[in-house]
Amino acid sequence: MIITLIAAISADGKIGQAPGQSSLEWTSKEDTRFFVEKTKEIGTVVMGNTTFKTFGKPLKGRRLIVMTHTISPERAERVEGIEFTSESVLALVARLENEGVTHLAVCGGASVYSQFLQSGLVNELFLTVEPVLFGEGIPLVSGIGRIDLKLIESRPLGQGILMHFTIS
Repeated sequence: MIITLIAAISADGKIGQAPGQSSLEWTSKEDTRFFVEKTKEIGTVVMGNTTFKTFGKPLKGRRLIVMTHTISPERAERVEGIEFTSESVLALVARLENEGVTHLAVCGGASVYSQFLQSGLVNELFLTVEPVLFGEGIPLVSGIGRIDLKLIESRPLGQGILMHFTIS
């Protein structure tokens, strides 16, 4: 399975200035368009519960899986267009592979990004760097060791820049 991490970050590497902040408050329309196109292309999206709450609804044309600690694996409820799971990253990926999923988009937040990167399963990253400095805020990742990346492509996206990396 190909696992793609997608994030918008400030120029100082933050995914938000405060918990619960929607990226729509500070990212460009071009980044939103990229997010929609790329996640529709991939088809299956996973994000954490806090990130999901900033969206608050299913993602049209995509399978959405929300990772949360508040729902037991036995319940693994399904709300129309949304799956909630408390599975580990490894268990989730194994289940999705068994279901025939070949590509997964990891779309936040910091805890989910960190868990997927720690698992060693991420193949590529798409990072949009937006022209803003938060000074304080939520880092893209934490608690991970060094991960070397290889830049595949970079291009302007609105006033920011979109960078495509693979894991070296």
